[in-house]
Amino acid sequence: MLYTPIRFRNVELKNRWVMSPMCMYSAENGLANDFHFVHYGSRSQGGTGLIIVEATGVEPRGRITNHCMGIWNEEQAGKLQKIVEFVHQNSESKIGIQLAHAGRKGSTWNNIQIPVEEGWETVAPSPIPYHPTERIPHVLTVEEVKEQVRNFKEAAKKAVKAGFDVIEIHAAHGYLVHQFLSPLSNIRTDDYGGSFENRIRFLIEIVDAVNEELNENIALFVRISGTEYAENGWEIDESVELAKILKQHAVDLIDMSSGGNIHGMKIPLFDGYQVPLASQVRNEAEIKTGAVGLIKKVSHAEDILQKGDADLIFIAREILRNPYIAVQGSFEMKEDCFFPHQYLRAKI
Repeated sequence: MLYTPIRFRNVELKNRWVMSPMCMYSAENGLANDFHFVHYGSRSQGGTGLIIVEATGVEPRGRITNHCMGIWNEEQAGKLQKIVEFVHQNSESKIGIQLAHAGRKGSTWNNIQIPVEEGWETVAPSPIPYHPTERIPHVLTVEEVKEQVRNFKEAAKKAVKAGFDVIEIHAAHGYLVHQFLSPLSNIRTDDYGGSFENRIRFLIEIVDAVNEELNENIALFVRISGTEYAENGWEIDESVELAKILKQHAVDLIDMSSGGNIHGMKIPLFDGYQVPLASQVRNEAEIKTGAVGLIKKVSHAEDILQKGDADLIFIAREILRNPYIAVQGSFEMKEDCFFPHQYLRAKI
């Protein structure tokens, strides 16, 4: 199944391998540069079905660090377009972008919050910092929440113009959208807090706004944390209910991760540790899912698909170690996969 095509709207992926979005902390003023061009271009030469560009801020305060990428202006979008065009012209890979806002987890370096003079005032649904030693974030007013929805919409518009095939909304790992989802980081008493329906409202409004910029030639994914491993926090049952609603709002796939919102939580790590979350959402919400998390071997990836636990295999660290895992896996499984014509002498 790894080398079986799959379609989302009119976007057909040649195989089920996905390069998971991973921050590179190598941008200046939010701009992609030569490093990013080589980084993403090389993965496309490895036969990966879909490449997703790292978390990209929808406004300056949406970045995790001063060196994260952004797509709040035309210059940034133009740099990204150069990468998209290379991937389209020189491979069979599709390419997506993860639109993100760090919220209270922004203005950091090496996981430590930097002074506001060097960074910026962070924002959040409630006056609760990620770590007790950090600054209390600015609480977004209702109008400011609406402004953030518009930021996602405008970023999606720029991403569409740049030629991306997939837009992914980052609603996981304790960043701004996840902060709204969790009752541990969202203690609002207005329409964006309290009940499950209110806590998911921000994400649903973003999804609807982004979809206004899309068409049948661009798919929409959402990454969520299936659980945050904390008592009385966001859990898998709520993830299933959210996925059912996102399906009704034309979301094509749930990229299933976990954790990131509550400082100090212990996450049990083992190969494929998040696959059960992807499986439960896929089978109970009846929506396509992507599995991610310490998937290192071709045989393991194939087994996940064969068991019906997920529809796509997102790989992160392993594709950093081996940009050619998809094409090498095709040799192992005796399947067809894109191979650069310039390298054909090395195929046999």
